[in-house]
Amino acid sequence: MVGVSDVHMSRRTTVETARAGQPLLSLALAAMMDDVGAHSGAVYLLTPDEPVLEMAVIAGLPRSFAVPWERVGLSAPVPVAEAVRGRRLVWVSGEEQMARRYPRIAMVLPYPFALAALPVATRDTTYGAVFVTWPGSHPPELSERERDHLTSACERLAMRMRRAEEEGRPIMPEPDLSAPSATAVAGTLGTVEAARMVARLPYGLCALDLHGRIAFANAATAELLGIPVSGLLGTQLWASVPWLNDPSYEDRYRAALFSQQVTSFVALKPPGDWLSFRLYPGTNGLSVRISRARAVAEMERAGLEEGDENGPGRLVIINRVLALAGALTEAVGVQDVVDLVAGEIGPAVGSQGLVMLGSRGGRLHLLGHHGYPDPHVVERFDGVPLTAPMPGAHVLTSGVPAFFETRQQLEHLYPLRRTTPDGMEAWAYLPLIVSGRPVGTCVLTYAEPHPFPTEERAVLTSLSGLIAQALERALLYDAKHQLAHGLQAALLPHTLPSIPGIEAASRYLPATQGMEIGGDFFDLVLSHGRASAVIGDVQGHNVTAAGLMGQIRTAVRAYTTVGQAPEEVMRSTNRLLIDLGSELFASCLYLRLDPASGTAVMARAGHPPPLLRKPDGRVKVLDLAGGPLLGIDASATYPTTEVALAEGSVLVLYTDGLIESPGVDIEDALADLGKRLAGAGDRPLDELADLLVRETATAEERLDDVALLLLRATAEG
Repeated sequence: MVGVSDVHMSRRTTVETARAGQPLLSLALAAMMDDVGAHSGAVYLLTPDEPVLEMAVIAGLPRSFAVPWERVGLSAPVPVAEAVRGRRLVWVSGEEQMARRYPRIAMVLPYPFALAALPVATRDTTYGAVFVTWPGSHPPELSERERDHLTSACERLAMRMRRAEEEGRPIMPEPDLSAPSATAVAGTLGTVEAARMVARLPYGLCALDLHGRIAFANAATAELLGIPVSGLLGTQLWASVPWLNDPSYEDRYRAALFSQQVTSFVALKPPGDWLSFRLYPGTNGLSVRISRARAVAEMERAGLEEGDENGPGRLVIINRVLALAGALTEAVGVQDVVDLVAGEIGPAVGSQGLVMLGSRGGRLHLLGHHGYPDPHVVERFDGVPLTAPMPGAHVLTSGVPAFFETRQQLEHLYPLRRTTPDGMEAWAYLPLIVSGRPVGTCVLTYAEPHPFPTEERAVLTSLSGLIAQALERALLYDAKHQLAHGLQAALLPHTLPSIPGIEAASRYLPATQGMEIGGDFFDLVLSHGRASAVIGDVQGHNVTAAGLMGQIRTAVRAYTTVGQAPEEVMRSTNRLLIDLGSELFASCLYLRLDPASGTAVMARAGHPPPLLRKPDGRVKVLDLAGGPLLGIDASATYPTTEVALAEGSVLVLYTDGLIESPGVDIEDALADLGKRLAGAGDRPLDELADLLVRETATAEERLDDVALLLLRATAEG
């Protein structure tokens, strides 16, 4: 494997002005294509000072077809970049392999063609890369003759580029190679008499060059299209004829050029004439035959209901897939991916069900499903060993897609499925592979037998690459989410102790952004007959904040247990935080409860003031004395305040996430919290806790986590 640092990129090869002379790249590319019978190709050069391949010349196809790959990073998942990275020939045999290995290319060019990519390099210098393509009819394997011709041609080109560099002759991008366009009838069709014969044909005949421009059109073409020949020549068919200005018709032209196979479509010429277009590809463009189509009813029945394999339906699927690709970038969890695939791609391909499978401990793991009224039908596959003779397991481990058009096909290869029917009649098993590693299997299921034409298989296979990337992100997110919640749960108290004369309730809500873990904490401690409560907030929403929070909570418990007074607990915790060398600060509120005397002694370190609801329903904001945030000043002191806590009083301790939200004044938020507390303070404490956090809990976005601790003085003493 050759890294970027191993590739010598000569500035002179791409940036200086070329001297007059023969076009080295174009001649080499043309000879290479001729030797192996390829119908298109391109040469890339490495750009100076950056790991990028830039297209220098393309032949046999319009450059517009390759716009997304005019500049390619060496790390990009495309064949020419892979050829340079590995210094080897890369072979892609057709649609399905392209979709599986390079889904980004297959999404834009979902046509039947084969491709070979090779580096242009000497032993110690890489100058660029070459790709050539063949029609989809090419055998699935590259012959030894083709392999030898391509390899030798690239080696010769690299040597010529090296000599040119040594001689100070820079290699520059060259004009693209296009086959001669048919500018004269005789030149395209043979003799003048042949041209006259074409002019008398009862159906339309026109010639398009590689760019889709009309080079010749007979009189019947003009009559059928309703535009004079002079208005057609030199224009693109779908641009000069308004009712042909539809992406699906241009797609047929692209499909014919790439696949070098005859394609066709029908189009409605307003107000009610249906015309049939048949495209015959060649190396220098297309010949198009135009004739009147069948009756509208017959066309709709045969073309729209049965589906023309070259019709616009595939383009509809592609558009839906592109929409899904955009949606998948926003998917967060695994269930999001399942819902998006079921909602977006299912209707486009006509599937009625979806099963998403992963692996765990050498067994299948059901990640999600859709379209099955009885979930047990698919849930029974959860936990099946990956070695089991089941299609889901086999596709996941092999990375090869499987399509079953009927139940008989599936049960013939997997007899075990006879005993585990799922009520479906056709299946598409798509491997979900990221960086060569399988992450799962996506199963699209159909209630009726369903044919899978080659183009649909290619689209579905390329789709699996997009789903795989989204699923891997979702699995990582879910794992992170579970880790965060597990860590938070471990650091916070699972239950609150029972304290005579005090009833307690608590709530914790994580932030909805970041890792969903933060530094908010609370605790209620009963030690040596003394009850103490603490609530605090370490800045940040990450593992560091959570870890520091755990240390502070443990320290407060320890200082409480050894009998320190509230002000001493705060001073000791402050010094500990400074000694730990953390750059994070923390707010904190600590109080010692004495239910027998009906008082509480409180110390505050930069924390929001607590609320006290008195037995008569009045609510007071306790403006306590206090000191700075913990972790700022080692010499800071934290004076205490004694507060009366009569029977029936409710003390509300909270972190700032409960009252802070964008666009809302804190004073207003605090007043609103007080009103809710006043109106509902007599309710059971758990109901009151739910009510106080309800608005925050239902918010779609919480920028901060929330901790709440409620304490009510009771008659028990």
